[in-house]
Amino acid sequence: MLDIKLIRENSDVVRKAIALKGADPKLVDNFLELDGGWKRITGELDDLRHEQKELSGKEERDIDAAKGIKEKIKIKETELTGLEGERLSAWLKIPNLSSDDTPVGKDEESNKFLRSWGEPRKFSAQGGSASGGDFEPKDHLELGESLGIIDVKKAAEVSGSRFGYIKGDLALLEFALIHYGFKVLGDEKILKKIANKIKSGYNSKPFIPVIPPVLIKPRIFERMARLEPTEERYYIPSDDLYLIGSAEHTLGPLHMDETLKEKDLPIRYVGFSTAFRRESGSYGKDVRGILRVHQFDKLEIESFTIPEDSILEQDFIVGIQEYLMQSLELPYQVIICSTGDQGGPDFRHLDIETWMPAQNKYRETHSADMMTDYQSRRLNTKVKRESGESQFVHMNDATVFSGRPLIAILENYQTKDGKIEVPKVLQEYVGKKIIG
Repeated sequence: MLDIKLIRENSDVVRKAIALKGADPKLVDNFLELDGGWKRITGELDDLRHEQKELSGKEERDIDAAKGIKEKIKIKETELTGLEGERLSAWLKIPNLSSDDTPVGKDEESNKFLRSWGEPRKFSAQGGSASGGDFEPKDHLELGESLGIIDVKKAAEVSGSRFGYIKGDLALLEFALIHYGFKVLGDEKILKKIANKIKSGYNSKPFIPVIPPVLIKPRIFERMARLEPTEERYYIPSDDLYLIGSAEHTLGPLHMDETLKEKDLPIRYVGFSTAFRRESGSYGKDVRGILRVHQFDKLEIESFTIPEDSILEQDFIVGIQEYLMQSLELPYQVIICSTGDQGGPDFRHLDIETWMPAQNKYRETHSADMMTDYQSRRLNTKVKRESGESQFVHMNDATVFSGRPLIAILENYQTKDGKIEVPKVLQEYVGKKIIG
């Protein structure tokens, strides 16, 4: 949630900022109306309690007056309790603001290109390939089915549409990615080189590996500001629990209702989990194969920093993502998402899009979200500064690997005879150089 002082004192700024994210500016008006009522009743309660205290201090007490005040306090407390719930609900609905460098726009069409790395591999349509001569590239599903490493037909019989079996060498390749990701994020020498490119001497503290729960309570999901849109979530009514859509959803609350020490920050986690999303708005080619599925595995980052380091931390995390993709030798581009393409809690959102030969375009494989203190304020996660002051921490989350880099590897590393070359950095984990 936003700082209440910001909403009260700069309401016009907040209205304009959330409108750019597609939110209704009236959310601010609704909150301020409820907040005004809350302040009025709180003031009335304070006056009544002061009056009650004065009465109780007199030698000769007016019993009837005391009873009357007690009854008035009870009524006001009941009124305040109901209003507090409405006020909090209205407060929580107001999204975060956006950073100054976030491009303004309604959707992904307004996202801004920042940089790219690598050249898309040329196949027959572009005049030859790097491996195996001229040929028309196959998409990941055609490759996976021909090699017996992806089975969506049997998965549809067993579980329904948009599920898939990942089998054999592709399963080994997925865990190779996960193993490699854990290794890099735990290697301070590698992290130090990446951190120094962002800022000389920036903290290169390694990430703590975590396997988090994949079920979350609704109120905790709401405190993470990730419950909405609920139609994208899988809910289990019998237990009043949701399945998470990313490891960040249960990594973020690791320090809720805690005050951390400044000397311990940054605290960085890398969590592996299965993720579940309904993907109700997907259509066309996106639902083919394993690009947009209801269940997938994901390695995710969550970090907690002091406020002044939050953008540096995001840039550091994106630097890690770029290091990983460069070591896999996969062409990619980095973009900053527009106001209309950001999530509600996001202050600054960067994506990495990787080249997909069969689609002849770049597709999102990684995201990096910086939330400032929007989530930590809801989670009540603070840091005690060396000065003695307490502040809300700033939080970042980001993708390390998910199922999409698997698709990129299959399509970019395919050979003319339908096999898949294993990227060099993964060969020791897969145990072979060629799949097929």
